[in-house]
Amino acid sequence: MPVFPSYDGTELAYHVLGSGRPLVCLPGGPQDSVYLGDLGGLSAHRRLIRPDLRGTGLSGLPRDIASCRCDRLVDDVEALREHLGLDRMDVLAHSAGANVAAQYAGRHPDRVGRLVLVTPSVRAVGLPVTGDLRRETALLRRDEPWFPEAFAALEAIVAGEATPERWQAVAAFSYGRWDEAARAHQAAERQQTRDEVVAAFGSEGAFDPDGTRAALAGLAAPVLLLAGAVDLGAPPATVAEFAALFPDAGFVVQPGAGHFPWLDDAGRFVSAVAGFLGGEGELRAS
Repeated sequence: MPVFPSYDGTELAYHVLGSGRPLVCLPGGPQDSVYLGDLGGLSAHRRLIRPDLRGTGLSGLPRDIASCRCDRLVDDVEALREHLGLDRMDVLAHSAGANVAAQYAGRHPDRVGRLVLVTPSVRAVGLPVTGDLRRETALLRRDEPWFPEAFAALEAIVAGEATPERWQAVAAFSYGRWDEAARAHQAAERQQTRDEVVAAFGSEGAFDPDGTRAALAGLAAPVLLLAGAVDLGAPPATVAEFAALFPDAGFVVQPGAGHFPWLDDAGRFVSAVAGFLGGEGELRAS
């Protein structure tokens, strides 16, 4: 497994899948990148570089746990770019990883070739996702057999009565199909986080929405934002607002998809992402 030292000496691991031009794939969580797999077969089109975020997976736990804060993870992404020898790089980020990617693009705009944000978290840019919007999106699943229990749990969470059992009950909303494969994926993902790393990720100072918005308004790189039509975590209406913050952004809603659209319809997902990325050549450092 390839590793590299980041700015503070912490050794970070990354996984390589496929061949061709590199695409750095930032996981959500914060967690390791194993749940991304090959992103539905995207590795047939690009060489996927999947880092495990510091303190997760095969990456080292830093001496200073505060360095796991979202804004500070930007420096790990820059260290990875330097390690790979890329002048500019294409970046794909999923869920909470979009907060890191947005801050990276704002801080290092000339280092980003193309940017793909998949069912992105919007904390870095300060967009609200209201309880009413989550309910409205959830009701699209009202005919599913698991809906009554999951919706009751969602109502309790929105009312401020969250429990681990209720969070588990709403997991079905994250997938376009709550089948055996989705259940296995969700069970595996629960094992990929560390409480102290999660706490540090969103701790005080992690986000500067006004500053990030201002920086992204000047980003020259093309951007694609992809939402899942039934995703409660990143409802399409909110992702559309996120897209409007960029000067050159495309916005796609994948029908029937939840928070992991490459699992729900791999062909549709890969077609959209590979099509967007297809025009960008690899640029290496001299």
